[in-house]
Amino acid sequence: MKIHEYQAKAILRKYGVAVPRGRVAGTKSEVFEITKDLGSSVVLKAQIHAGGRGKGGGVHLAHSPEEAEKISDSMLGMKLVTHQTGPNGQTVKRLLIEENLPIKQELYLGVTINREIGQVVIMASQEGGVEIEKVAEERPELILKETLVPGLGLRPFQARKLAFGMDLPLNLTSSAVQFITSLHQVFEATDASLIEINPFILTQDGQFYALDAKISFDDNALYRHPEIMELRDTDEEELLEIEASKHGLSYIKLDGNVGCMVNGAGLAMATMDIIKLAGGSPANFLDVGGGASTTQVKNAFAIILSDPNVKAVLINIFGGIMRCDVVAQGVVEAAKSMTVKIPIVVRLEGTNVEKGQEILKKSDLQLTVGLGMKDAAEKAVHLASKR
Repeated sequence: MKIHEYQAKAILRKYGVAVPRGRVAGTKSEVFEITKDLGSSVVLKAQIHAGGRGKGGGVHLAHSPEEAEKISDSMLGMKLVTHQTGPNGQTVKRLLIEENLPIKQELYLGVTINREIGQVVIMASQEGGVEIEKVAEERPELILKETLVPGLGLRPFQARKLAFGMDLPLNLTSSAVQFITSLHQVFEATDASLIEINPFILTQDGQFYALDAKISFDDNALYRHPEIMELRDTDEEELLEIEASKHGLSYIKLDGNVGCMVNGAGLAMATMDIIKLAGGSPANFLDVGGGASTTQVKNAFAIILSDPNVKAVLINIFGGIMRCDVVAQGVVEAAKSMTVKIPIVVRLEGTNVEKGQEILKKSDLQLTVGLGMKDAAEKAVHLASKR
């Protein structure tokens, strides 16, 4: 789950991480009052769940309450398009108004999980304020990494290595170490999956601040953090993903035209890969889970068909805990409850496959049978391309 920058900074502040003074505003009059309280120079930052806001016109500097109010008039309600929002952009409903700090140096700090080894890694770089992906590609030696041993957490010498590696003044090393340590404490305490501070700044008077902040949380751990769940902003999420979450489905909308309904995350990833190999593009990731009911399958099918970009559906089920006849019954019930105008390719294998095939055969639905994953993917891609 993602949250807004102003929410992330409130969490960081709670754990002693220094952030600029600021407040969030939803109207021009609030912008005026906040600017008057903060001082003569402020930064107005659009609050959406996406990076690259500055390049898209979502960050502006103002030198008076009047100027801030005028700028906010054009920002509030705007469609902000960045490389992470897609071409449709996101509507700006809130602005974070912050004091304009005198920056001496822009750095980078991040805490995330290395999925390859299943361990937390802390990253730092003296190249902050730019896309870290670009730094990693062009000058990877500038990205410092410290992998944490499970059960030991962040050890003092690791924080010092990162601080020294960013080439900071020696008299500020202790402050940087404390900042890094506090950031790791936030990561652990909130069950975060990512914390990114870019830029992590050093001011002219020798203070460190999180000038920007991004935090994402592990969805599977949110039951332990009801206070974080309250920060969820569904306006920033894909409507179909919200609907899927209501039914306990793992769904992510993509930009292709072949809808996928699969049981098991591994099989879902393999299905998307084989669609790409067949020359197509998946419209979604959808895992109905190993023990889904007929109702869940019906809901999953309905969600796929609700995407206007879907031109064909590939149902790829390997029956283990999930029985093929349950899937088949759910598909039939969903198809009969709505008008299905696109081709459906079905590949069933495993538990009760014969029963599942019999249910589909008796349904009078216009289905195409896939003889294995490769054949099913090629048929789905071909049928989607004809529409």
